[in-house]
Amino acid sequence: MNKILLFLSFTCVLTAPAQAQTLPADQILDRIDENAVAGNRISVTEMIIHSRRATRTLKLKSWVQGEDKAFTEFLEPARERGTKMLKLGDQLWTYSPDADRTISISGHMLRQSVMGSDLSYEDMMEDRKLRQVYEATVVGEERLIDRPCWVLELKAKAEAVAYYSRKIWVDRERFVLLREVRFAKSGRQLKTLEVKSVIRAQNRWLQNDVVFKDALKAGDGTEFIIRSVEFDAAIPESLFTKASLRK
Repeated sequence: MNKILLFLSFTCVLTAPAQAQTLPADQILDRIDENAVAGNRISVTEMIIHSRRATRTLKLKSWVQGEDKAFTEFLEPARERGTKMLKLGDQLWTYSPDADRTISISGHMLRQSVMGSDLSYEDMMEDRKLRQVYEATVVGEERLIDRPCWVLELKAKAEAVAYYSRKIWVDRERFVLLREVRFAKSGRQLKTLEVKSVIRAQNRWLQNDVVFKDALKAGDGTEFIIRSVEFDAAIPESLFTKASLRK
């Protein structure tokens, strides 16, 4: 899964005190990227969709291997149980048990909402390291959830990206993103990510409660809460196959 379900960004623990001076932007991105991909990991997450008319909660389990492989299965509620998604590189498939059908998600379909949430399939596909995709500039310092942060502006190195630019707030000690705003090439704000809390798990700091908001959708956004996570987990290679979608 992408950096949003992991919510979806994982980081290491630093034992040194807060930096007294600003690091170069590329070094900050490297610190984030070094810890965003944690080899194999297994997580259980609640996705709470706060739409204009109602709130509903889904529970899902994800198996992730590096940047290119991810398998997700919805566990709750009953009507969504057994729905699965498989990512292999730049390809994505979904499986619906009701229709007993596997669908390839590509082209304009990638911009569609996942389960009515503020997250698109395109967001779920986005697992590349920030340093690979963006040029960064440090533009200031602020405090968020009582944490000192660097503020960076990112601009895409190439055209073929979901978001042309971003503004991110990075915890100076933990190198975890605490806020993010994503923009189109026109400068229009598309989505925001707000972190409500951060926890330490297996010597890593991670966002365990995040609200992802699509600026073009009504409602109060989609909240992701990590209920459990295991890093460097043993995952059978056979899971990352289309055959697994029907099991």
